Amino acid sequence: MSQNNKTSRSDEMNNLNVSLHSIISDEKLDDVPFVDEDDSPLPGHKFKNDKSISNESISSSDSYVQEETFKKSLATRKRVNLKLVINNSEETSDNDELNLESEKRDKPGPLISDVLKSVSDAPSIGLRRNSFSLPALNEVDLDTLRSLHMKAVNDEDDDEIIEVETPSKSTESFSEIHVLDDEASMACSIEKESEENEKNARKSDESESDTELPLVSRSKFRTRRRASIAPLPSIRLNDKEIMVNSEYDAQSVISAAPSITSVSSLASLLKEKMQALPSMIRKRKKPKDYKIRIFVAILFFMIIFLVGYAYIMYNHKITSKMYFEHIKFNSGKRLLHVSDANGTNVLSGNLATQIGIQKAYSCRSIINDEKKYVCWEWANVAKLHISLDKNFQGSNTIPSSRCYNFMWESLSENFNPIDCFNIGHDRGQWYGAGVTKEAEWLLEKVSFNFTPFITGDVRFSLWGNAIKRYFINSLGIAIEIDQSSPFHLSVNSMNNSQMCFMAAYDDFAFVSRPTSLPVLKYRICTANDMKVLHHNLTQKNLWDGLKENEINLVKAKINEPIWEISDKNLTDVTISNFTDDIIGLNYFRLGHVLVSEQWQKHVGDFEVDEENFNSLADIIDVLHRRGFKISLTIQPFISTESKTFAELVEKKLLIYERLTERTIPALTKFKSSRSDGVLDPTNNDTIPWLLKKLESVKKKYKIDSFYLEFGTALDMPKFYECHQPILNPDEYKTIFMNNIKNSGISVLGVSSTSDVPSPPAFLSVPQVNSTWHGIKTVLSSVINYSIIGYPFLMLGAIGGDFFVEESATVKVDSMILPEKELYIRWLQLATFLPVMRFKYLPSYYKDESLTEIAKELALIRQKTVNAIFDKFVNIAMDEGLPLVRPLWMLDPHDAACVSVVDEFSVGDQIIVAPILEKGLTIREVYLPTGVWKDGIDGSLRKGSRWIHNYRVLENQIAFFVKMPDNTRF
Repeated sequence: MSQNNKTSRSDEMNNLNVSLHSIISDEKLDDVPFVDEDDSPLPGHKFKNDKSISNESISSSDSYVQEETFKKSLATRKRVNLKLVINNSEETSDNDELNLESEKRDKPGPLISDVLKSVSDAPSIGLRRNSFSLPALNEVDLDTLRSLHMKAVNDEDDDEIIEVETPSKSTESFSEIHVLDDEASMACSIEKESEENEKNARKSDESESDTELPLVSRSKFRTRRRASIAPLPSIRLNDKEIMVNSEYDAQSVISAAPSITSVSSLASLLKEKMQALPSMIRKRKKPKDYKIRIFVAILFFMIIFLVGYAYIMYNHKITSKMYFEHIKFNSGKRLLHVSDANGTNVLSGNLATQIGIQKAYSCRSIINDEKKYVCWEWANVAKLHISLDKNFQGSNTIPSSRCYNFMWESLSENFNPIDCFNIGHDRGQWYGAGVTKEAEWLLEKVSFNFTPFITGDVRFSLWGNAIKRYFINSLGIAIEIDQSSPFHLSVNSMNNSQMCFMAAYDDFAFVSRPTSLPVLKYRICTANDMKVLHHNLTQKNLWDGLKENEINLVKAKINEPIWEISDKNLTDVTISNFTDDIIGLNYFRLGHVLVSEQWQKHVGDFEVDEENFNSLADIIDVLHRRGFKISLTIQPFISTESKTFAELVEKKLLIYERLTERTIPALTKFKSSRSDGVLDPTNNDTIPWLLKKLESVKKKYKIDSFYLEFGTALDMPKFYECHQPILNPDEYKTIFMNNIKNSGISVLGVSSTSDVPSPPAFLSVPQVNSTWHGIKTVLSSVINYSIIGYPFLMLGAIGGDFFVEESATVKVDSMILPEKELYIRWLQLATFLPVMRFKYLPSYYKDESLTEIAKELALIRQKTVNAIFDKFVNIAMDEGLPLVRPLWMLDPHDAACVSVVDEFSVGDQIIVAPILEKGLTIREVYLPTGVWKDGIDGSLRKGSRWIHNYRVLENQIAFFVKMPDNTRF
């Protein structure tokens, strides 16, 4: 820019200042409103009340701004009205009134001429709080202002001086306008320009540049690109007015500097506004927003979780399918879910766990109705068949019961089907299978790896003397394993809280192979509750095929005790003396005298040892007249020393060694015998030979019945082979019993079985040691066998079956007996069990107090317990329900009844809570719903509640008899 141009601009600015001074001099500065809040002068300023201001003072604006001035309060200045008179020689118009307060923000700004005119002629109008004052103007050369404004507009893009000519005034130029202090500032409003105002302003500028119209087309005195107004000297933030000093006031007027804000960008406008704020506001710390951030983070993770969960559930849904309305099965992962009639999930598991994730193909070739049968095949691995049990689809009495058949066929020698089901506290309580080594009748409390499911001795093996492939859950679901499957069981071992079934052949338990590869078959049944389900699955009509005398024999065993004679030196004299002691008691009924296998010289002779029992026939005759019944123990084991062994080998009636072409008998050891062969019941000639021997003994000695001591599966020869293949060693006992069922030989009981023996035979519970643990084992065995379907049970010897080093014993007159307290508690327990079996008589203790206790218990048995047993024998014959029951059979929906393990009921009429620990005289008792009569003091007690700290002395047993429902206190 040239020096001449700069000088010319400076002159123009001076002339403008003089003109403005002349206008301002006619107004009273006292009436000009200021923006400060109170009436007190600002610090360091005093008002100079001079009505005439010289041109020199205006031209030297720097010193003028620093003069001490006095400012009125905002409250006062809000009510001051400004007037502006504009005389235009070229344009004649009436003085229009303009109400500054009523301007709308959404309209284009007023023309500069209108603003000046309105300020001069408008009536008194109160200014807004966010406005600053402009001194009144009397006369202004409008053309000069127009020229100056046009010059400022054109100077936006360059710093050169541009001259603007008007028709009536000479061209004036300027480079900048000095800013006046608050007394000379122009009145502006700090308002945001809307996008519409910006567009209107842009159109006005374009029209002005094209047609060279006067300056009145601009809405405000500012450059073309300026889109904002300088901030006010007074700012309101959060309802608080922030006052600034004079330095800020001096710089808060309109600036002629170009704006950096884009006309079309709202973001740029906001940025400019923020830059214009005082530093004290810009540096103000933002409030902490950590709570919002935490909330947003939690919300984010919740959304991620829900999306992932929805994805998993969606995939699970599309890969699973519902069959038979209550079975949901995922063939890819082989996940199984079974629900009851109400749609509640009662069983879940993972089938064929060793396959992994593999695609399955449909193999329904025979039946194409998915409502009755479905089939899947995993290539070269296995097949799974699921069908609805036609014979068990509910009935009129139990419409909610349903059963489903599952069968795995192995297609590979390396594949043994393994199905696992979830168990645990949240999956109900599982019962069944049989007595385990831990003597727990809640199955989920034991733990063991895969073991062949066969009978054994709990002292040396996992399972007891009786088992059944039956499992029932408190949620109303049961599983039955088919007898043809080579069944192995695992609980809480392969996987935590899982019960697993496996079908696999081996060299002993499942050596016979009805199919080339193992097959796992089982049935899953559901019902509304466990009681209904158990009732529907138990064996019915046990009386079918029985004779009248056999039914009477069942009741006789319950009403009369069994007196067991077991002595290493057993003779006919021993039998006579033992029965004399029984008669001397005079408070128990005379029952069955059970003679051990020692009545033979060698096991398997099936003839009475004449040397030791030369007067046995006479003794038995006397015993019959006194009221006793005689029962002899027999076994299928044949000692190699027996004179019948050679005969049986010659007739091939013994089990033979495997792979010997039936030329060498298979040998084993049983009890005291050192070497024994085993009768082969699969040979059609074996049982007739045995029956002939037994009939001879029965007829000669008038024997009433025989007790079959089968031993267990583990007592079979290691490499056995029968005339006809048997599925497992326990099937041997079933075949044996079925062959002598209708032979006319009465069976008192059996020592071991895997199937319900035909009445009148009773099942003996496992023999136990004479300890406090032994008495607990007796109770758990009785309840467990009752659950799995054995209604008629025979207790072992009261006080224990044998002694070992840790036995609780006492010595009385050179006789070793169970501990007195243990014997009393055992006798109290046996009083409420189906059969009382004595080996040690109460009189052996020679204790008067014990004798009195035995007399009282005998009275309770005869007057109370036997009558209830007689009633429920008929129910057991018809429905297969046990005589002794767990409490959940009274009320399966009562959680306490499900969990109680040390109480039981006789039918549904008596609740028994025995003492099973040494020195204990106080216990907790739970009574199911109903009204119960206390057997100790005769008081009535309301059911569905616990009796805490119930006192039971040594001579007492806690039992409660159910009263009629209408009984009232």
